[in-house]
Amino acid sequence: MILPRYRIAPSTIGGAGKGLFLDEDVAAGRIITAPDAIDRTYGAEELATRPDLAYASARWFEERYTLSPDWPDECYINHSFEPTGLWHLGFVFALADLAAGTELTVDYRHLLPPGQAEDFIDTASGEKIVGFGWAESLASSTRALGRLFR
Repeated sequence: MILPRYRIAPSTIGGAGKGLFLDEDVAAGRIITAPDAIDRTYGAEELATRPDLAYASARWFEERYTLSPDWPDECYINHSFEPTGLWHLGFVFALADLAAGTELTVDYRHLLPPGQAEDFIDTASGEKIVGFGWAESLASSTRALGRLFR
């Protein structure tokens, strides 16, 4: 679920298609998206061996993923190595005070399987987007979350 008012519009990121934009100011540390209506998670091995499950997926914890066959609005959150939001255990937190009109982005390395590269590159840096290992993802997102609440 997306908590603040928002809209889907053409992304400001080259080649990204559409993006999710905030329609209200959001304070640093506020939860922007939160998990809801999740009936199960899938193991990485199951996803790798079941092409019928080729939906948008996101890692939630360890090697467990959720699938989005219907492409909900959360799927319009684009990637950035300098994101406006922090992905942490399925929640997205505002990384700074965000003004209305800001495009919400997260670092996709937290959502991908360890070592898996996205089919596209980061347009700002030209670098590959490769999934973090679980420990690295959890440690770095926990540190970033801690800095928000000092």
